[in-house]
Amino acid sequence: MTRGRHDLTVDVDSHLAAVEQALIAMRRSQSRRALAELAVPAFDVLDVVETAERAGVQATVSSVASALHVDQPRASKLVASAVDSGLVSRVADKADGRRVLLVRTPRGRATSAELHRARQAACAAAMAEWSDEERAVFAELLGRFVAVFGAR
Repeated sequence: MTRGRHDLTVDVDSHLAAVEQALIAMRRSQSRRALAELAVPAFDVLDVVETAERAGVQATVSSVASALHVDQPRASKLVASAVDSGLVSRVADKADGRRVLLVRTPRGRATSAELHRARQAACAAAMAEWSDEERAVFAELLGRFVAVFGAR
């Protein structure tokens, strides 16, 4: 039996609905479980600054606003929280003294490492029954999905 165009559309739509439901379930589970304690807004800033450092670019309040999809005043409040928590510090740009850069403090670097350990442990537990191949395929597909999803 051959499948018609309508059948393929239904399959695609059902897959999209399944992905949407999985994202919703994951978000709810994060807010209810162990990852909820990792959802401190200052940690979002810490992640943005770390990502910038790894990419060899400078983190600023503007880059935090862009990465977190918030306006400048909200980003400033989030950065202030991260600074008050001792996770990041503000430093003057040596090339342009008027510009303020964000860098992780030693405490921020240690916190980043702990966050990575906790997140990876949660992922490892969720994928404990998966084969190495399944984990590799999932990592590759999820990375591709997030790269496009986050750019929209």
